[in-house]
Amino acid sequence: MRADLALIGFGHVGQRFARLLDEQRESLTADHELSCRIVATATRRHGSEAGGQPCADTFAAISYLAASDADLRVVVETTTLDIERGEPAISHVRAAIAAGCHVVTANKGPVAFAYESLRDAAAAAGVSFLFEGAVMDGVPVFNMIRATLPCVRIHGFEGVVNTTTNHILTEMERGAGFAEALTKMQAEGIAEADPSLDTDGWDAAAKTAALANVLMGARITPHDVARSGIAEATGDLARSARARGRRIKLVASARRSSDGALHARVEPRELPADHLLAGLDGNANALIIETDLLGRIAIVQLSGSLTQTAYALLTDLISIARTHGPSDPRTLGPSDPK
Repeated sequence: MRADLALIGFGHVGQRFARLLDEQRESLTADHELSCRIVATATRRHGSEAGGQPCADTFAAISYLAASDADLRVVVETTTLDIERGEPAISHVRAAIAAGCHVVTANKGPVAFAYESLRDAAAAAGVSFLFEGAVMDGVPVFNMIRATLPCVRIHGFEGVVNTTTNHILTEMERGAGFAEALTKMQAEGIAEADPSLDTDGWDAAAKTAALANVLMGARITPHDVARSGIAEATGDLARSARARGRRIKLVASARRSSDGALHARVEPRELPADHLLAGLDGNANALIIETDLLGRIAIVQLSGSLTQTAYALLTDLISIARTHGPSDPRTLGPSDPK
């Protein structure tokens, strides 16, 4: 089975994904009978290319992909988060779906601003719209809940979901300055292109909206999330809390009250030392999900990097192959068509 890909955005994550495809080429062929090739790219800085030749723009690259005769045509969207409206990522996703292409994205914008309409458009077009990399890198949050928790209702969640701020808080507890800790995250390509999206809490707010929209049927955007971030002064609070055996963490949360209203917020919160989220150091993330049937479930990632985010794109690509690719004759029963 062949999958042709158009990469929309080719920054740190897109480049790591392209390398990961090469690194996993043999495994993809042997384990999933999947051969992938990148046939088009579109970047803000370096222009667009399709079939090895320059093309007009992103939408021309998508159109080129849509004309492919591959078994799977997949747009991989990794542009920078726009916290105002989620554009142009939302338009990229809409155009891909309209062209009959599947979509994989690590951009939080489409899910945080337009999840329901994009989900419905993809279903109507018979294509997949997947976004595992939008929250907690490659740790399966959305896919796990979708595939393994049938009949479970989610009442709320809380978590540390922004790697940059958790690293900064950990470093400031140890005496480092705010700017020094942030610079390290930028050097590793983990901080957002505009680091204020991390430090002002916008990235966490976008993830909160995405989680609430997908897991709880909310219809909110990041602007509906009560938000406060971290700054140099937060270092004093973090060191003071640590001296008293407690920790400051930037906590994202959402839950419904008894009247059905959804309350979502991002804020630095002082936690007791025995709280799961208090034990997260450096690049670690965690999400605690409150359910009706299984109580509280925790998903923990002890490290985060570009590789994990790129891996999320890869897992979504494999999910598309499993769902939409040709049936594996080894799995067909006696009454199945041959």
